[in-house]
Amino acid sequence: MYSNRENYIRNAKFQGPDRIPISVHISDASWDQFRVDMESSALKHPSFFPYVKSGWRDYDNHDFGPAYTKDQPFTDSWGSTWLSPVNGIEGNVIKFPLDDWSKFDNYKAPDPSVTADRGPVDWDAIKTWINNQKANGELTVGGVPHGFLFLRLEYLRGFNNFMIDIATDEPKLYELIDIIVEHNLKLVKNYLDIGVDMMSFGDDLGTQTSTILSPDDFRKWIKPNYAKLMRPCKKSNTLVFFHSDGRTLDILEDQIAAGVDIVNPQDLVNGIDNIAKEIKGKACICLDIDRQTVVPFGNRKDIHDLIEEEVKKLGDPSGGLELVAGIYPPTPPENVDALCDALEKYRTYWWE
Repeated sequence: MYSNRENYIRNAKFQGPDRIPISVHISDASWDQFRVDMESSALKHPSFFPYVKSGWRDYDNHDFGPAYTKDQPFTDSWGSTWLSPVNGIEGNVIKFPLDDWSKFDNYKAPDPSVTADRGPVDWDAIKTWINNQKANGELTVGGVPHGFLFLRLEYLRGFNNFMIDIATDEPKLYELIDIIVEHNLKLVKNYLDIGVDMMSFGDDLGTQTSTILSPDDFRKWIKPNYAKLMRPCKKSNTLVFFHSDGRTLDILEDQIAAGVDIVNPQDLVNGIDNIAKEIKGKACICLDIDRQTVVPFGNRKDIHDLIEEEVKKLGDPSGGLELVAGIYPPTPPENVDALCDALEKYRTYWWE
C-alpha cells in the first residue's frame, strides 16, 4: 500500500495508484448546525476525519475567524471589507477599496513577505511546517489565497465596475492585473524555494449555467496571467492544482493549457459525461462532489449511485481521478455518513 503522498502523486501523474485520493471537508457552518450529531457521523469514518475526537470542539465558543464570523465586518490586507450573515460561511465583500479609479494612483498591494491575505505571515514557520510534513512522508502543498486573480479584481473593484472594465478595455485594469500577478508570483516563488510537491490555485469562474466571463474574455484577460503564475511550477516539476466553482466546462481545456495538472470542477453543474468527454485522460480530475441536490437532499441509495457513476465514468486503473466533498448546510449527518460509506466502498474500485 502506497503512502498518502506517493499515492497522490502517482494518481496525479497517471502512474498507477492503489486507491482514489479522497478528502471530505465539513464546513464550520455544518459543525455549528449539527454539533454532536455531526461529530457522531464523523467518528464512524476516522480515515476521513482523523482529527475528530469525542468532545473535540467547544461549539458554544468556537472562533470562526475573519470573514466567517456572523455580523462582524472584516477588512483584509488588500483593503476589501467582508461581512458574513452566518457563522462558518465566508461572507461577501461589501466595501471595495478601488471602487473608483481615482483611488488607484495611491493604492498599494500588501507585502507578501510579511502580510498574508488576512493577517501577518511567518515564512520561517511555514517552512518548518512543510519540512516536518516532508519528514513524515506527507504531501506538501503551497498555495495562493482563494480568489487570487479573477475574484481579487472583483473584491477590489466591485462586480459591476469590473465587468465594465472588461467591456470597455479599461487601461488601468491591465496595470492592476500586473500588480496582483506580481504579488502572487512572490508567493509562488517562496513555496517553490521551500520545495513543495504541489501548488494550489483557486478562483471561482462559473455561475450555475456558464462562465462569468465569456470564454474569449477569459482567454484575453485571465488565462495568460494564470500561465505566468503556473510557469515557474512547471519548470520546477511541481504539480499544479486549480479549483473553480460553477459551470466552467467551456474553459476546462484552457486551464490545462495554462499549466494545470489537477483540474477541480464541480460534478453535476458541469455534467459527469461532459467532464469525461472534455478532459478525462488529459489531466487529473479532482471531482468536486455535489453539494446542492443529491448529497444534501438525497437518500442513501441516491448518494451511493452518484459516487458509483462518478468513479466508473471518470476513473481508470492508471489513476487520474481524485474526489473531494465539501459539506455545507443543510446536509444532515446521516447523509455525511452515507457519503463516506460510498467513498470507502468505491475508492479501491479500479484495483480490486
